[in-house]
Amino acid sequence: MGLFRFLARVTIGLLFVGHGSQKLFGWFGGGGPEGTGKFFESLGLRPGRRYALAAGASEAGGGLLFAAGAATPVAATALSGAMITAIRTVHWEKGVWSSKGGYEYNLVLLAAVFGLTENGPGQWSVDAALGRSRWGTGWAFAALAAGAAGSAATLAAARRERSEGVMEQTNGDREPAEVTAS
Repeated sequence: MGLFRFLARVTIGLLFVGHGSQKLFGWFGGGGPEGTGKFFESLGLRPGRRYALAAGASEAGGGLLFAAGAATPVAATALSGAMITAIRTVHWEKGVWSSKGGYEYNLVLLAAVFGLTENGPGQWSVDAALGRSRWGTGWAFAALAAGAAGSAATLAAARRERSEGVMEQTNGDREPAEVTAS
């Protein structure tokens, strides 16, 4: 019947929607784009508001798709990209355990998302209504790889923007710094 697969998928998906809504709208005690943006800037993700909106859209949009069981690998990609970035920027240095601020919870969410992606969203899903109720191991690995690549691209862009900002400050004006070969 798949009742608990359905309940797990909807619970996880809707919690991600809530988490994304905290960033996008300030709902559920969240900081909204401004508050979350300031936090993201403290992590080196500048401009913070843009990264807050991107993370919120990834979590809320991916969560909605996941809860509905629609385009499950795409949803898993969006959610994993957000979780991998959170692990890399906030939780990794604190170790495994969430009681110390570590990545335990993020890792559990990733495992659940990929277990459901591998086994499919179940019969009560948009994917099943479209004839695709099981996705498989290859799809789960592809979604994980795409999420990791998205996270890596996001963090690389943030590093590039930080270094460009440092060059602009060094020049003392708003023009990009000239790079000369030595």
